[in-house]
Amino acid sequence: MTEAGQGEGLPGEGREPRGRRSAPRRAPDTGPPPRADETMQLNVDALRERNRELGRELGRDRDGDRAERQTAGAPPRPDETMQLNVDALRKQRKSAEAGGPGGDPEPHETMQLRVFRPKPGPKSGGTGDGRPAGRRAGRRKPRSRPALPPWLARLTAATASRLSPLLRRLAPLAALLAPYARKLKPVYPRPGRTGWRRWIPSWRQWIGATFSAFGLTGVFLVVAYAATDIPSNLNTYATQQDNVYFWSDGTPMARTGWVQRQAMPLKDIPEDVRWAVLAAENESFYSDPGISFKGISRALWRTVGEGDTQGGSTITQQYVKNVYLTQNQTVSRKFTEAMIALKLDNRMSKDKILEGYLNTSWFGRGTYGIQRAAQAYYGKDVSQLNASEAAFLASLLKGAGLYDPTLNQANHHRAEERWKWILDRMVKIGKLSPAERAKFRTFPEPLKRNPLYDTGQQSDYLVELASQYAKKAGHISDRDFDMGGYQIYTTFDRKRESTLTDAVTKARKRAKSTDAAAAKTAHYGAASVAADGRILAVYGGPDHRTQGYNESNASTVPAGSAFQPFVYAAGLEYGVTKRRDEAREPVTPETLYNGDDAVPVTTPEGPYWDRSGRKVAAHNDGKKSWGRISLRKALAESVNTPFMQLGMDTGLDKVKQTATAAGLLPSTMGPQVPALSLGSSTPSAIRMANGYATFAAGGMHTEPYSVRRITRNGSSVRLDDPARERAVTAQVAQQVTEALGDAFRGAHPAALPAANSVPGATAGPTVAGKAGGTEDDTAAWYVGTAKSVSTAVVVYRMDLAKSLEPLPLKGLAGTGPDNVPYGIWARAMDPLG
Repeated sequence: MTEAGQGEGLPGEGREPRGRRSAPRRAPDTGPPPRADETMQLNVDALRERNRELGRELGRDRDGDRAERQTAGAPPRPDETMQLNVDALRKQRKSAEAGGPGGDPEPHETMQLRVFRPKPGPKSGGTGDGRPAGRRAGRRKPRSRPALPPWLARLTAATASRLSPLLRRLAPLAALLAPYARKLKPVYPRPGRTGWRRWIPSWRQWIGATFSAFGLTGVFLVVAYAATDIPSNLNTYATQQDNVYFWSDGTPMARTGWVQRQAMPLKDIPEDVRWAVLAAENESFYSDPGISFKGISRALWRTVGEGDTQGGSTITQQYVKNVYLTQNQTVSRKFTEAMIALKLDNRMSKDKILEGYLNTSWFGRGTYGIQRAAQAYYGKDVSQLNASEAAFLASLLKGAGLYDPTLNQANHHRAEERWKWILDRMVKIGKLSPAERAKFRTFPEPLKRNPLYDTGQQSDYLVELASQYAKKAGHISDRDFDMGGYQIYTTFDRKRESTLTDAVTKARKRAKSTDAAAAKTAHYGAASVAADGRILAVYGGPDHRTQGYNESNASTVPAGSAFQPFVYAAGLEYGVTKRRDEAREPVTPETLYNGDDAVPVTTPEGPYWDRSGRKVAAHNDGKKSWGRISLRKALAESVNTPFMQLGMDTGLDKVKQTATAAGLLPSTMGPQVPALSLGSSTPSAIRMANGYATFAAGGMHTEPYSVRRITRNGSSVRLDDPARERAVTAQVAQQVTEALGDAFRGAHPAALPAANSVPGATAGPTVAGKAGGTEDDTAAWYVGTAKSVSTAVVVYRMDLAKSLEPLPLKGLAGTGPDNVPYGIWARAMDPLG
């Protein structure tokens, strides 16, 4: 130790404070100054001699024994050499202070440190009592390092845990290379060099830097690969598909969803289609590791160096971009894409990757996936494509906006050149024979426009009905249905739909020409339903985009006298009760009832009184009185008074039960009062047609349905069968149909087919129908059946912007048997024979 670093002796021994540092006492100068190693190191021999002298003075046997051990050459004990004899030192110090022999021992002889002790007394900045001034008089505490943020601490710990096995393995190598690495330490300016060469690294430094760069890059890539995980969830957009609706003949009707995509299993995609894509995008797909180093380097150079974007990705990388990442062209996204592609290539089969790529790639015209592309450009399924058509579709992967030949002539030229190149490429890689290539000399021109967009205005109403039924019958949640991928095969007949739509459209035009003001609030609901429950056609409105209100499925206006067949069927089915506590009496079509106008309704107890205290009575059209009239004729002539009384005799609960069993919804049934028999219920056109179809089906009712089959990506989706049950007996259904046939023949004899000219024929009438109206002239109906298909048409006025209250028709529906509803019905059902 130097003198400045020497310290005082043991604390608390009464040493006087010193004003300044005193010179240390030294032994008499007997020779040259000792060397550094003689002063700064332990003088073991001097310590041993000092211990022996102290032992003799104190008369300890231990010291004598120590001397003997020294004389005998025995090794000293530890406390004689390297340890401090504190008691002896204290005694020596006291003796020196009393004036006795022996001064302070040399510092190197005692191992004690002497510390500078200032003089007592005031000093500059002192307190006057020898204490230093200021709050920080002592030694400053070492500053503690600030704690790392939690996220950084977790990241550091995770990185250390992952790197520790690698570092343990590299430790021997690092120890071996350490001497060589020290030699690479640059010395600048370099000795022995002149001019600019003094600042140029040596060849060893260049080699070291190169290998270090490669090593660090390798370590970084290993760490990045280990730290990158394949996302557990695919992009929602990547998995979303469109739902496609088909007519009853299997042709496309409409599609819904944000994207046009339908996933197809790889086994359903022809080999020529697969290899056309591989030849165009990644011919080494089945042999590469999932990434292309050359392609990545080229893409990075274009992106970073020139500010442009460039492909160069393998199919695996493109699939990763499609389903896991975004389309942003950045270096970070490209790097992440490569890491995920490497892992995905090790975990997923090549065929599975190719299948996913073909189902998620963009082909233009709003389509994703090879199946939708085949339909959009060639109007066929992917299984029907040949190699030439597949080569063109593969060219679209490079950019549909540049290779769709229908957009402009420049695109056509580019598409044809790339089409040729892909076919030649298939020959080169051995996936197309030269003979087959020779067959494809003419460019396969695609369709001018996507046929999936040709949906028409009425299709939106059809899609609405079909989607509601599909989700209910197929137990499909809204979320799953919105994700798409469903192929919905409907019951809608394309020809019937077109005919019905044309008939209503013409009626609308005539209404606008005669009374434009009334025509603005006019509504036309129509529906055709088969006897087995299939909904064949509907008219929901002029345009779903301007009127989402579906007029064919709306339950807003009363059925009027078109409800009479259900009252008639209830009386025939259950009989009547005219006296309380008596058995029911059977009713036949020839049972007579009072047909006079304003006949009060009676009950077994007497007249029926309303809440205002007035007798309830029905009125016939034109207040005509018919006298005693059979129920069959009353139905054919649409006489109201017999049916109001028949409903009371049968029981309004039985009337309601029969109507709902035939197909009307309970929620649309009117109050259970005498007016129920006059049609106070508000069924939709679909339900009225379904109810009449029940009679045509011999009394068997089948719930109306609009979807017959659903598949999703080639797999069938189970559908609940539509409910089917008997509403009335076959005899009752036949009797109702015969009465409706009388009604049709009486009102429209000119429209009657020759085969249906004989009343009461054994085969029964083939055409049956009845008009219906309300007392307040707010709705006009015509419902009829021909060839096991029932069609219901209703015309009414309603200002949807103000309320759902029906308005008077004001002649909008026409008058007489050949009114507007019948005209629409006749055109929709043509030919009737």
